[in-house]
Amino acid sequence: MDKTYEQSLARLEEIVAKLEEGGLSLDETLALFAEGTQIIGACSKTLDEAEQKIYKMTEDGALHEQ
Repeated sequence: MDKTYEQSLARLEEIVAKLEEGGLSLDETLALFAEGTQIIGACSKTLDEAEQKIYKMTEDGALHEQ
């Protein structure tokens, strides 16, 4: 993902707003839907990677008090 997670979410919100607004051609709707689907996949991957990093930092997945 070239954009940050936050930038991707902002773009996804723009896409949703455009789709909800309506007035788009079928081709425009499909293109935005495809872009949104791609963004969701990239964001999901980013969150999965972050979850794995947190898991590794906490060794067994449980936070340890210091």
